[in-house]
Amino acid sequence: MAGPIIISNISVPLLGAVDTAVVGHLPEPYYIGAVAIGAMLFNYVYYLFNFLRMGTTAPTAQARGANDYAQVRAIIVRALALAAAIGACLLLLQLPILGVALWLIDASAQVETHAREYFLIRVWALPAVLAVYAMIGWFYGLRDVRCPLVMQLFTNFINIVLDLLFVFGFGWGVAGVALASLIAEYAGMVLGLFYVRARLKKLPQAEHRAAIFDRAKMVRMLAINRDIMLRTLCVVSVLALFMAKSAELGDLPLAANQVLHTFLVFISFGLDGFAHAAEAILGEAVGRRDRKTFLHAKGVVFLWAALVAGAAMAVYAVFGPAIIALMTSIPEVRTQAEEFLIWPVLMPLVSIWAYTYDGVYLAATRTRLMRNTMLGSFAIFLGLIYVLVPMLGNHGLWLAVAGFLGGRGLLLHLAFPAMMNSLPEFSSHDGA
Repeated sequence: MAGPIIISNISVPLLGAVDTAVVGHLPEPYYIGAVAIGAMLFNYVYYLFNFLRMGTTAPTAQARGANDYAQVRAIIVRALALAAAIGACLLLLQLPILGVALWLIDASAQVETHAREYFLIRVWALPAVLAVYAMIGWFYGLRDVRCPLVMQLFTNFINIVLDLLFVFGFGWGVAGVALASLIAEYAGMVLGLFYVRARLKKLPQAEHRAAIFDRAKMVRMLAINRDIMLRTLCVVSVLALFMAKSAELGDLPLAANQVLHTFLVFISFGLDGFAHAAEAILGEAVGRRDRKTFLHAKGVVFLWAALVAGAAMAVYAVFGPAIIALMTSIPEVRTQAEEFLIWPVLMPLVSIWAYTYDGVYLAATRTRLMRNTMLGSFAIFLGLIYVLVPMLGNHGLWLAVAGFLGGRGLLLHLAFPAMMNSLPEFSSHDGA
């Protein structure tokens, strides 16, 4: 199951990678910086509501493990309704969000102008993005990896074609990049809704109908999503601070860090594939009250995640300069990016524990522990960034990111025994 999920996940950051690569071949580094800042503003909101996926997979898997298909049907409707409500609110608040964000970021005038243009176009994709989150989480909970994979590949194909057409064909620059992503996201949403409708028809018939807006279920869903949202707020704040500090260092470091950040995004989505697999497989074990399967599957997931992390490190070390050259043709940006390439090479080893443990905790729906450990690692990041950046510059910035990821993994590992002891499903029935 993990293999197709990894392919599907790795296809997600292709939107950002293609956007960066397209503007990376325009004449000035501030175009890359503009997409970096504009995408960061969009992604801050985009990833903040990632709980629509993360909070959907495990409950769906647990309901499937308990053969409660009425609840499986109700979960996707609840998630899509929540996605629509949040998307509408965010569109209403887009101008205040943009104003505050640009006020906080000390970027050059050229970067800010193009970043504003990028955000105000791409922000209209938010309802589609949030709906796709909900659908992908639901499919993963059903162990259906084909539909998310096709959705992601289809979205990326549309994005790549339109990027090339709008930027190099029509000369629309940063606006063309944003418009291509906007159209691609809605195309992916339409395809996803088609797949959801088809899958609902194939689910086993339930003996009863679950109330869509059952109060107890909605309260549980919102509690899980609240914890995941606070956890994700820390993650996107790290990215925002990383880009903001990069902008303070200048247009050239900002452009180089945007190129190198693509390496980090690919490995994070790749390792998240194992987290998603863990959510589905371990979530079903929780639903069946099967402790033995839960622990065995955890070990297998970690083993494969370690192998993929090692392979990623080797690829980045050997082909890193070639990837950078593919991303940008600006010599100064290439030189700067190669100077700091060591950090993306090391990140898979540092981050494997954080990403994989996320899937374990989500499978058990122990989101409060996830939230608390994330707050601790975010505090570590804040301390490191304000101490190391003035001393070491861009190396200090990357070291702070490494401290954040390593701290997450360590804290989640230390909290794991407490997490297992908190599961009544396992204390009441061993399943061995």
